[in-house]
Amino acid sequence: MGRTKKVSDTGRFGPRYGVGIRKRILKIEQKQKKKFACPACGAEKVKRLAAGMFTCTKCGHKFAGGAYVPETLPGGAVKKMVAQKSFSQGLEEIIESEEEQLEGTEEQEN
Repeated sequence: MGRTKKVSDTGRFGPRYGVGIRKRILKIEQKQKKKFACPACGAEKVKRLAAGMFTCTKCGHKFAGGAYVPETLPGGAVKKMVAQKSFSQGLEEIIESEEEQLEGTEEQEN
C-alpha cells in the first residue's frame, strides 16, 4: 500500500478524501521535501522542523519562513527590494502626497 499512478505517495490515503485533494497534498509534499539552500552558509542542507521553522543541518542556523518552503514569493520580493533599496524611491512620493492631503484638510477646517 502506498503508491498509485495518479497520486503517487498520497496513495497511502487509499480511496479516502477524493483524488483532487490527494493531488493537492502531493504538490505540497513535493515542495516541502525538496532540498533548499541555507541563507547563512549556502549549503543545500535545510530541513523543515515545523510549520514555518527551518534549520540548516550543516551550520545549525535556525530561521523562519513559509509554512512549507523557507522563502515565500512575497518574502523574496521584499528581501530583493530591501537589498536594492528600491522601496525608498517611492517613499518620498508617498510622503509628499500625504503632506499635500494634510494641508488640504487643514485649509478646509479653517
